[in-house]
Amino acid sequence: MNLKKDTFVPQFFKDIRNYSKTLFLRDLTAGIIVGIVALPLAIAFGIASGVSPTEGLITAIVGGFLVSLLGGSKVQIGGPTGAFIVIVFGIIQRHGIDGLALATIMAGVILLLLGFLRLGTVINFVPYPIIVGFTAGIAVTIFTTQIKDLLGLQLPYMPGDFLGKWKVYFAHLDTFNWISLLFALLAIAIILIAPRIHKKLPGSLVALVLLTIASYTLSQCGLLRPENIGDNYSIGSVKLQLVAPIISLERIQALIPSAFTIAMLGAIESLLSASVADGVIGTKHNSNSELIGQGVANLVVPFLGGIPVTGAIARTMTNINNGGKTPMAGIIHAVVLLLILLFLSPLTAHIPMAALAGVLVVVSYNMSGWRSFIAIFSGPKGDSLVLVVTFLLTTLLDLTIAIGIGMVLAILILLKRVLSVSKITLIDDGQQSIDTPREPELDLPSCIEVYEINGPFFFGIANRFEDIMSERHKNLRVRIVRMRRVPFVDTTAIYNLKTMIHLHNREHTQIILSGVQPEVYKTLRQAGVIELLGEENVTSNIAEARQRAFAFIEGNHPEDFEQLRKSYCL
Repeated sequence: MNLKKDTFVPQFFKDIRNYSKTLFLRDLTAGIIVGIVALPLAIAFGIASGVSPTEGLITAIVGGFLVSLLGGSKVQIGGPTGAFIVIVFGIIQRHGIDGLALATIMAGVILLLLGFLRLGTVINFVPYPIIVGFTAGIAVTIFTTQIKDLLGLQLPYMPGDFLGKWKVYFAHLDTFNWISLLFALLAIAIILIAPRIHKKLPGSLVALVLLTIASYTLSQCGLLRPENIGDNYSIGSVKLQLVAPIISLERIQALIPSAFTIAMLGAIESLLSASVADGVIGTKHNSNSELIGQGVANLVVPFLGGIPVTGAIARTMTNINNGGKTPMAGIIHAVVLLLILLFLSPLTAHIPMAALAGVLVVVSYNMSGWRSFIAIFSGPKGDSLVLVVTFLLTTLLDLTIAIGIGMVLAILILLKRVLSVSKITLIDDGQQSIDTPREPELDLPSCIEVYEINGPFFFGIANRFEDIMSERHKNLRVRIVRMRRVPFVDTTAIYNLKTMIHLHNREHTQIILSGVQPEVYKTLRQAGVIELLGEENVTSNIAEARQRAFAFIEGNHPEDFEQLRKSYCL
């Protein structure tokens, strides 16, 4: 099969070629179970994001279907996730539901571009401390958004910022409702106990079913019950219909940061989920096809009233654990949710809000990755700094700012580390270089100097090189620069080399390069450094460089060469 032609072929169309009844039965079982597990999560994520349960279910249905149909993973399950709660809620507060729809469509376009430009692997360059930091920050923020329903507080308004929320919570603690807290704690307990009874038992669904029955029973008996979904949202028979956001240049400009955040978070979470799945089932997903599938899903879902879509790690693992083998399982999961939406959606009105809060508290705990968070502190201090800064900015300010500043900080720390191991050494007569094993003494006169560059020759060390080389020494005729340990050079290094060559040429002093690696040599040739320096002044090793140095002195400084002849018996 031609790899280039097959690059963007969705995994579903690859697997369907050799599909069998056995595979279908496994996918059918997994798809039904994942659909049941996804039900309470879709409802909870929809409400927590600031929309209704219906929008959460539509996202899981349409998004999940398209991700499985057009994505690049065998077992990825797409839908709304906890990571987007904070982002979606913030966009709705600033730009409304219509603004969220437009931002999601724009994010879909960005994801499509990332996929078609084959930039799927670029996401792998996001440092691990940043991923842990913003994931933990999102987890804390999700937990914060659930305090109202967890405690049954009656709030006149809900601020958008983290500290503002807590300020309002503390100011209204007198409205605490003990029955809400009881239901939330029971939901958490059921979710934790259910897997111990049977590992495949969907704890969140069991919690919602049991607590919904309990709440309904209390209501029928005229007793105190917690607030339920129907108290806040009107839920009836659902009819899917197309909606179109208002599009204008001004709105697009205003929503670019939000769209970029949705796209980047969606790409990172989806590819992380697919990578985790690869490790479990022993396959390899196509990251570019996965981004294209995610892009199409986010492009289509807003027109049906949905919210952003991404790969869901928990549902993907549920799919794997229940025997899902191909993307057909994800398609079946979407069909199951669609049937529930069409025929059973009115029943969701009786689900207690406190029970949903309990579900999301467990989600935020599992998402926090606190063990990974703590483990990073045992590593380099720079990684710990990146982690803390990303976490705090995600929690207190904005995810986009957090990732941006985290990346800049990570790059600066990386540069500092590279600079600490990159050295420029002046090798004096009789002094050994950093080589191992030891090599013979260079035995050079004072008019020839040898420098060794060890490590990448880039802008950070290039300026240091320029400072060292600008120092003039009496009777200096040749400078040999050993570059055998230079893996690459950048534009700043090339500029500095050219400047030094011109300066030394004016003073009739020669620069000779020694041990230049093939890739570096190619770069220097393309940049015109080799032509400027002269092919004969680029040598393979220090012995050839030494010979070239003496030959230069003989041809350009015969009076010095005569002295060398007497001193070194040439």
